[in-house]
Amino acid sequence: MNHTVPSTRHAGPVIVPRPDHNVSRSQISKNALRVLYRLKESGYKAFLVGGGVRDLLLGREPKDFDIVTDALPEDVRRLFRNSRLIGRRFRLAHVHFGREIIEVATFRATRDMEIDEQLDRKTDAGGRILRDNVYGDIDEDVWRRDFTCNALYYNIADFSIWDYAGGVQDILDGTMRLLGEPEERYREDPVRMLRAVRFAAKLGFRFDPATEAPLLTLGDLLAEVPAARLFDESLKLFLSGTAVQSYELLRHYGLFRHLFPATDRALDQEENDSFRSLLLKALENTDERVASGQPVTPMFLLGVFLWQPAEKLAATLRESGDAPMQAMIEACDTVLRAQQQHVSIPRRFGTPMREMMVMQLRMRNHHGRRALRLVEHPRFRAGFDFLRLRVAAGDETPDVLEFWERLESMDPEHRRAAVAPKRGERGPRRRPRRRKKKPT
Repeated sequence: MNHTVPSTRHAGPVIVPRPDHNVSRSQISKNALRVLYRLKESGYKAFLVGGGVRDLLLGREPKDFDIVTDALPEDVRRLFRNSRLIGRRFRLAHVHFGREIIEVATFRATRDMEIDEQLDRKTDAGGRILRDNVYGDIDEDVWRRDFTCNALYYNIADFSIWDYAGGVQDILDGTMRLLGEPEERYREDPVRMLRAVRFAAKLGFRFDPATEAPLLTLGDLLAEVPAARLFDESLKLFLSGTAVQSYELLRHYGLFRHLFPATDRALDQEENDSFRSLLLKALENTDERVASGQPVTPMFLLGVFLWQPAEKLAATLRESGDAPMQAMIEACDTVLRAQQQHVSIPRRFGTPMREMMVMQLRMRNHHGRRALRLVEHPRFRAGFDFLRLRVAAGDETPDVLEFWERLESMDPEHRRAAVAPKRGERGPRRRPRRRKKKPT
């Protein structure tokens, strides 16, 4: 069914009564229900909103339960001792129940103004929202949402769903549709382009044509977004179980190059079939781990993204006379510094990522104590898994992997024997230590 989003922001909601939808309180987090009921009993309006309602309508288990209310952030803080106020760009409350956090936001207003000193709202010259703490009611708040499928409200007062923009039908149709004029909404917050891709990948929805068109032309706006925020968005894109679909959509719309430009250039080179295969296998492996409940770390996937650019630079440095190991270390550092300008990688991930990448060169050395030390390195498992993917992609010879597979399976005594030089053979030569000159 095709339809358009209502053009007026004053149109009232279509209210779907409890008998006409499948959302049940038994599917909602008990802690979210506690917050909803306490707000209601304190005289405030309280709605479950956004992805939680969407996922429940789709028969999925929501990851988060977000709540909106007419209570101000300070009122929420007063009602819940286990809450704290966060955010400068958008002020809201986090109510803590052990590891579960219920996010509570106040209805926001729609204001068509450039400057108003009396209101806590600020935009830049391009229309990007820098700060927005102007409060309103639910009839205004809905138009601050991004997509119709996320603009649905579950009313704890009578268990109905309030639908202002045809979100229920879009969910039934599998359509991703922006609220409002798409280009304007993307300019307000360019990260919405990444959210559009992430939701389309996660839900398997197709784009409404008007929502889709600007994705092909507005990618440059991502340069205005802080690199740290793009790191957070990248984690959501690639570590949520739909990494393959997200990657394919990002590449299709030309958005991937604004996140990982060096990687994108490498993928476009015809001779890099093994790198394309490696990257796809790493994405598939990440999705499989998420699906099976295994831990995933951004360090591993980011290392795969930057592997070919670093390896190519290392080859250039070797041709200039650098020793292989020094060339690899310097190449990793250079590529990582350049990447920080686009999607910044925190040191807690960047340092082990570099170790894992440099380890690929060290794994070609099958001799003596160095091999023993390497197999006991805290990053060995990540390096070994990386090597396994590289062999599967044709980026490394199988004999290297076979050696480390055998060595890892041995007990310490047999490991020492396996790497010791055979009789008549010499191990790797050590450079003589330089003696310090005694002061005269």
